[in-house]
Order: sequence, then C-alpha cells, then structure tokens
Amino acid sequence: MAIAGILGCSTPLNAASSKEIGDRVVSAAVVLKEIAEIPQKSIPLDLLNSCTCVAVVPSMKKGGFIFGANYGRGVISCRTNSGEGPWSSPSMIRLEGGSFGLQIGAQAVDVVLVVMNLTGLESMLNSKFTLGGDVSVAAGPVGRTASAETDAWMKAKILAYSRSRGLFGGLTVKGNTLRPDNDANRVLYGKDVLPRTVLLHETDTIPKDAQIFVDQLTKLSPKKKLPEK
Repeated sequence: MAIAGILGCSTPLNAASSKEIGDRVVSAAVVLKEIAEIPQKSIPLDLLNSCTCVAVVPSMKKGGFIFGANYGRGVISCRTNSGEGPWSSPSMIRLEGGSFGLQIGAQAVDVVLVVMNLTGLESMLNSKFTLGGDVSVAAGPVGRTASAETDAWMKAKILAYSRSRGLFGGLTVKGNTLRPDNDANRVLYGKDVLPRTVLLHETDTIPKDAQIFVDQLTKLSPKKKLPEK
C-alpha cells in the first residue's frame, strides 16, 4: 500500500473518512517498520526505549515548507501507566504552520516526533502546543552509535526526525503547532474521545484500524527502559 500523501490546507478537516484514517495509520506503521529495518541509520533504539510517546506524520510535502502552507495529519501513541505501561490506543494529530529546517533534501518526508516525557505532551492533551515555543524540541540523533547523553538532546522534551527514501535525519522544527485531530478521532472511535483518556490509560479494545500502529510500536520497543538505580 502506497504511503498516503499529505492533505492540503484546502481540504476540509471534516472530510476525513474511515479509509483516509486507515491509510494514515498504515502509513505511520510503515514508517515505524522501516525504522527497525535500518537501525544503524535511523532513530537510536535507546531513545525509543526511553521515550514516553511516539508521533508519526507520514508524507509531508517539501513544497508546503517553502510556501508556508505546512499541514500534516498523523498518529500518536504513548506508554500508559505514567509512561511505564504498554503502548496506548492511538490518537490522531495535526501538525501545521511554522517552518521546517530539513537536513536531507526530498520532495516528501515523513516526520517522527519522539516525546521523551509526559510534560512534553501536556499542552496538547488540552488543546495544542507550539514546537520550540511552548515545549522544547531538538533535532534528534541518528544511528546506533549516536550518544543519547548530550545535554541538548536530554533537555529537549521532544526529538524530531525526518525521513525520505529510507534515510533518517534530525529535523529542526520552528513554530509548528501540534494538536489533536478530534474529527479524525471521532471517525476512528465512532464517538467523541478525549486524547488524554486515550493516550494515558489502557483501553479494553483498540480500534481495528489502529491496531497495526500499536503492534509496530510494541515490536519496535516492547518495554520502556527504566533509569538504573
């Protein structure tokens, strides 16, 4: 299945269909799968094992960055039980506005945001937050040997990545807003849901269309690595 392209700003948000949501989740899962296939050239596993949430926005267009029409829709899942439990049922998200400093040339990129702690998500659980403004964000390190102990990386609440044609690179994000995609959540769950409830608590049933994303996250990082005492 081809990775779904970004929907332009002119597309009504309420036009999201069950098929579009399913395609979005599958595309995000494909990005996670390919992270596992090239660990020496992608997001360090140590970081994924230490993080609290992972968000994927598949296939954002470079042209949108040039003209300031940035708009992408993706998926996020968090570790439940205060960040130490299994991955949650996903919540749909929107990433828009601002500018991106791409470190790899491409016509389309996948954006991956690795949330290192729950405080990096708190604002979005209520409404939205601005990357680099309301919450600290840094271009993430790449590769197995990349050190995760550098102050800039450890102090950032979110580490950002871009991916194109199988290659991952750190992503500089300025002024973009990340917020819940409530209309898409309504399509996925068949009712209004609170992102806080979905992301922070285990649910009895994960929607069928969302299971593939959770499965890939679990396969990639089944358990959070706790700090050594």
